[in-house]
Amino acid sequence: MITIEMPKPTLVIRQREQVAKPGEVEITPYFGFIDFHKITRDNGGIFFFYNEQNELLFVGKARKIRQRIKKHFEDTVSPMKNHRTEVHKIEVYEIEDPMEREIYETYAINQFKSKYNIDKVFFERV
Repeated sequence: MITIEMPKPTLVIRQREQVAKPGEVEITPYFGFIDFHKITRDNGGIFFFYNEQNELLFVGKARKIRQRIKKHFEDTVSPMKNHRTEVHKIEVYEIEDPMEREIYETYAINQFKSKYNIDKVFFERV
């Protein structure tokens, strides 16, 4: 049997409102998130979307994480298109090796039984 151990998330962002201090520039929320700028632009990795109850909604991978996460909130073909308002927390794992990204994504989808992934699912949905 192969043992896979998930790494610790590189970054976790949550929906929140900015409490602006005097002189601070106001950040326009993006689907309730104001910390998208903290997600790496150029690195690859995987990401997890969670709801307020900390239930795993979706697992994805990308060569450029920030762009891919934003696509899930914008495009009309994302499996998340009808569930965007449910996303409350995003975990980002920076993983540069494409093969490792693929393994971690498939493992996470099936081990943690993400709710809205439709590809790479090897468990029976109840």
